[in-house]
Amino acid sequence: MTITQLIYVLAVAEHKNFTLAAEKTFVTQPTLSMQIQKLEEELEVQIFDRSTKPIQPTAIGQVIIQQAKKIVNESDRIKDLIDLEKGFIGGEFKLGMIPTIAPTLLPMFLKTFLNKYNKVNLIIEEYTTEEIIQKLRNGYLDAAIVATPLEESDIKERVLFYEPFVGYVPANFRQEMGAELHQGDLDLRKLLLLQDGHCFRDGIINICNSKSTAESKNFKLQSGSFETLINLSKEGLGYTLLPYLHTLSLNQDDKNNLIQFADPKPAREISLIYTDNELKLQIINALYEVILSIIRGAIAFQDVKIISPKKNQ
Repeated sequence: MTITQLIYVLAVAEHKNFTLAAEKTFVTQPTLSMQIQKLEEELEVQIFDRSTKPIQPTAIGQVIIQQAKKIVNESDRIKDLIDLEKGFIGGEFKLGMIPTIAPTLLPMFLKTFLNKYNKVNLIIEEYTTEEIIQKLRNGYLDAAIVATPLEESDIKERVLFYEPFVGYVPANFRQEMGAELHQGDLDLRKLLLLQDGHCFRDGIINICNSKSTAESKNFKLQSGSFETLINLSKEGLGYTLLPYLHTLSLNQDDKNNLIQFADPKPAREISLIYTDNELKLQIINALYEVILSIIRGAIAFQDVKIISPKKNQ
């Protein structure tokens, strides 16, 4: 049994396909298949049921996969321990981000971080918050940037900034609003929301007044794009809320449709998160400091009310 064989097993378990698993581990499909078969022969068990589509682990295979995760994670940490002892800031680092943060935050800090820490191989992947939590626990991600608080006992949260919600309200809905938005002004029946699964959607629902707890539009929107929400708003189909950083890149016509909330402004808390046993702290600290130094100049709001990103809060 080798660490490499266990890595191949984990790749197949994740992607549920031998060909895709081989691509992700940078080997040929026959090589990957042969190594997994050798491991099965050594253990005298079948790890995967190859007759199913997609491929699924057998009952004993699930047990082996869980143990393989622990073994591979611990083997990876040997190098992490050495780097930590030496104070070396470099190597591969997998960072997760939720889709409603990545497009605006990444361009602000990525170039600066890579220029300052050019020995870090930063791999950035977008996932929902639920997926990020799971991948952090499995050791697939080293850290992530998400909306908090999550209140997960095994995950540490380091707050980066508070990002206010901003109303995007076209002229035909302005008669319902004043110069500033108040939480009681919002009607969930007229709000255009991102598709289910986005914590930004859940945060907006938590902002809304309890008197409007159900959507009653005669269409259902399944979109993860703020641009789609803006365009539908301009067509008179409703209004929406946007994260503050997203509003900075809007054209002037769109900025004319923005309404700020009255103080305290409802806001989402954005944090860098990682597990308790994370050893790549030197990279986490560097990432935190770079983002913090840049974002301070972009968001100056102080009087905010943190809205939970979790459902039914």
